[in-house]
Amino acid sequence: MATTDKASPRDRLLDAAAELFYRDGVSIGVEALCKSAGVSKRSMYQLFDSKDEVLAASLERRAPGYAAHLMPGPDDAGTPRERILYIFEQVEKASAEPGYLGCPFLATMVELKDPEHPASVVARAAKEELKDAFREQAGLGGARDPVLLARQLMLIFDGASARAGARLETLDGLTVETVRTVLDAAGVA
Repeated sequence: MATTDKASPRDRLLDAAAELFYRDGVSIGVEALCKSAGVSKRSMYQLFDSKDEVLAASLERRAPGYAAHLMPGPDDAGTPRERILYIFEQVEKASAEPGYLGCPFLATMVELKDPEHPASVVARAAKEELKDAFREQAGLGGARDPVLLARQLMLIFDGASARAGARLETLDGLTVETVRTVLDAAGVA
C-alpha cells in the first residue's frame, strides 16, 4: 500500500486497515497492519486500545464514502423506483472491478461472527442505514409494505454482494432485473 509521508499515523493506520481487512480479512495481524501503515506498534497502541478498535474506526471512516458511492446524489432526482435501481446498478458496476470482494460491512460481520464486536456494531449500523434508505424510498414509491420491501432489497443486496465478492456469480443485470421484479410485485411504480 502506498502511503504519503504527510498523512498522520492515525490516517495511515486507518487506510492500511481498510485495505488489508477488506482484502485479507480481519484476522490480519497487528505486525502486518503496522508495517503496511509505516507505523510502529507502540504508536498504534497510543492511538487505539486494540486492533479491534482500529478495525471499527476504519469501517466507520469508510461508511460515508461507501454510501455516497452507492446512493444517488441529491441532484440525481428520479422516482423512488429509479433511486432504488440506481443502488443496484452501482453494485453491478462495482462487482465487475477486479478488486471487488463484496460489501465490506457484511464481510466483516460474517467473518467476526460476534454481533457485539465493535466492528460488527459499526458494520450493522451501516447496513441499517441502507435498509432505512430502501424503506424510505419504498414508502415514497407506494410500496404496499415498505418495511418488508426494504428487508427483501437487503437480502438481494447482500446476496448479490456475497456471491459476486466470492466470484461465484457475475451480476451483469441479474440484480437489477431481480429488483425490478420485486419492485413490481411490491407495487412500486
